[in-house]
Amino acid sequence: MIQINGTIKLGRPIDAATRKAIVEMVRASRAEDGCLDYTFASDIADPDTLILFERWRDREALDTHGQSEHMAEFQKVMAANPPQSRDLRVYETDEGQPLG
Repeated sequence: MIQINGTIKLGRPIDAATRKAIVEMVRASRAEDGCLDYTFASDIADPDTLILFERWRDREALDTHGQSEHMAEFQKVMAANPPQSRDLRVYETDEGQPLG
């Protein structure tokens, strides 16, 4: 399994157009073959920072996602409003175990 975790520091409050682009991209990504989870969230201690969490069946599914039309559209929105910084990491991992 492939997992991506990270943060995107916008450096400004998220505007309605960016929020809409994220929601559309997340919904389309979740519908992709091989997508196990795809989540954006706001850091409650720093609302200008987004947290990204993705899980993919394998590298092929992630590569297909990277070439998708909805990712291209999302990247256009982000390029028009570039984030202050981003730190995204990709991991090869197993399914994990419940905590508790």
